[in-house]
Amino acid sequence: MATHRLDAAPDTVHWGYFDAKLKPLLTIDSGDTITFSTVSGQPTQLPAAGSGLTIPPALTTIHQKIQPKLGGPHILTGPVAIRGAKAGQVLEVRIKQIDLHYDWGYNTVRPLAGALPDDFHEMRVMHIPLDKKRMVGTLPWGLELDLKPFFGIMAVAPPHGWGAIPSQPPRKNGGNIDNKELVAGTTLFLPIHVDGALFSCGDGHGAQGDGEVCVTAIETGLIGTFQLIVRDDMKLEWPMAETPTHVMTMGFDPDLDDCVVIALRDMIKLICARTNLSREDAYTLCSLAADLRVTQVVNGTKGIHVMLEKKLIGQS
Repeated sequence: MATHRLDAAPDTVHWGYFDAKLKPLLTIDSGDTITFSTVSGQPTQLPAAGSGLTIPPALTTIHQKIQPKLGGPHILTGPVAIRGAKAGQVLEVRIKQIDLHYDWGYNTVRPLAGALPDDFHEMRVMHIPLDKKRMVGTLPWGLELDLKPFFGIMAVAPPHGWGAIPSQPPRKNGGNIDNKELVAGTTLFLPIHVDGALFSCGDGHGAQGDGEVCVTAIETGLIGTFQLIVRDDMKLEWPMAETPTHVMTMGFDPDLDDCVVIALRDMIKLICARTNLSREDAYTLCSLAADLRVTQVVNGTKGIHVMLEKKLIGQS
């Protein structure tokens, strides 16, 4: 199994959208490991000169040479094809390592956005120094916040019939999931919609609360290492994940109630597939032991994830 690297640059990113017509930058074998560097931030969100914070040259060059499409804010590195991947299969994304790429992150509050769109009337951009050695971010009022980096976006290509779509809403192909549980050591499973899968990532977050209520987390550049494995023994309609201790199902919809239905039904299916429990028993187990968490409420399409300890279904 080989190792590969793909760094963010004007010719290796797509800004603001997904499209099954994007040409793969690399084609790797199932089981190979690949490291991506990613960048984040639009020109108006960069630290000022003299701030002592370092802007990666790749980010400035991307700003100069390409433009966002379809209104999506995310600069995404990829896509990468996996040899032999077919529509209808599943891509297993083992998140091996996530490192900081910047010594800063940013957070924005803007009018007419977020969970409280009518409560804040001025645009604000906050820059947050990041200490890689201590893994903390220092907020302007002195609070040191522990960093738990993860990629807000990990995705495969959407179906051809969807055409080009903006990056902001999460969908069945993954995308802007913004799930803070997807840290290093977690495995994400994505349903494949086109041959080759076409995996991309970006939207690095240094830390985020469930909900991501003001639209942004600590937005930053990250370097992520993934092992990508094609699974022909699985069928999925929606993304799911496994942490070292939990299984996790996800649902995305503009209505949080509908998100609950999607994610809960998938958790019941998962329990039944991995145990000899009936659907009724699985439903009861969810009521007694599963946690329904609000992933995010700010991307138009909202998210719910359901988490259940593996030990409760006889797994470790």
